[in-house]
Amino acid sequence: GYREMIASTTLLNTPGAELSSIEGVHAATDVTGFGLLGHLSEICRASGVGAEIDAKAVPVFAGARTLAERGVRTGASPRNWQSVADMIDAPADWPEHERDLFCDPQTSGGLLVSCAPEAARDVLALFALQGHEGARIVGRVVGGEARVRI
Repeated sequence: GYREMIASTTLLNTPGAELSSIEGVHAATDVTGFGLLGHLSEICRASGVGAEIDAKAVPVFAGARTLAERGVRTGASPRNWQSVADMIDAPADWPEHERDLFCDPQTSGGLLVSCAPEAARDVLALFALQGHEGARIVGRVVGGEARVRI
């Protein structure tokens, strides 16, 4: 079956310890040095599943997109992209600055959680309870080849 993917940013990863108490949580990772695409592709590779991301649903810090559009990026973003590009199916017109945001190596990034659809409400409630009101469903895990479709 499908699993939802929930992402959060802006606060310390305090919900992580309590996620294991929610039935239906299958995997979680902090999105740090390899960016969202790096960590998600590792989950897919290790679990033998694919993933679909709704690029518009991914939380981005205010101002980050504007900076990325101006070419401001980390040195690791292009390297991170090179390490996962062969696993990513992105639209042909996907802008480079968006790719950079998805490969940005945050040192205290958000959490990425894979859970059963029926657990998503409880996961989002836990995030909100701990101050992560911006957490949202950003995609889903799907069967098939270990690839990420944007």
